[in-house]
Amino acid sequence: MMSKSTKCPICGQPTTPDYRPFCSRRCADVDLGRWFGGNYRIPGQPTTEGDGEKAEINDET
Repeated sequence: MMSKSTKCPICGQPTTPDYRPFCSRRCADVDLGRWFGGNYRIPGQPTTEGDGEKAEINDET
């Protein structure tokens, strides 16, 4: 059960069950665009090329 005070994180309007935690498809799409655009990042140390990369496995014979 949602509380009456649940608000859309994008525009602040009350949320709707179909698009929770957003109020509309538009706000959900705005949020998705922010993810794709790299707006949501966690600060950290810069990486150099090759850090944390695993070797590719070629299953083709």
